[in-house]
Amino acid sequence: MEQEKVQMMQRYDPDHLLASLIGKLNLKNDAALSRALEVSPPVISKIRHRRLPVTASLLIRMHEVSAMSIAELRQLMGDRRGKFRISDKHFKPKANPGR
Repeated sequence: MEQEKVQMMQRYDPDHLLASLIGKLNLKNDAALSRALEVSPPVISKIRHRRLPVTASLLIRMHEVSAMSIAELRQLMGDRRGKFRISDKHFKPKANPGR
């Protein structure tokens, strides 16, 4: 399992995704991309430097702006998983020890 995570991180390339979007939308730079996606420029910078992941909401916004499918966008950033699964812990109720 750990080896699979390492391999996934080696293939993950947000630079390719961002550069592809800039080209597809005929933009000049990251600042123009941030305006098109309606996010602050530091968000793009943090994604490019791998300090922030591409979130689901940003991926949807990229889809809306570029008309590229979510699958195409995921492929551009190196996400080769056939399915994306949400952890079951997201659906478990929070324990309330105070009650």
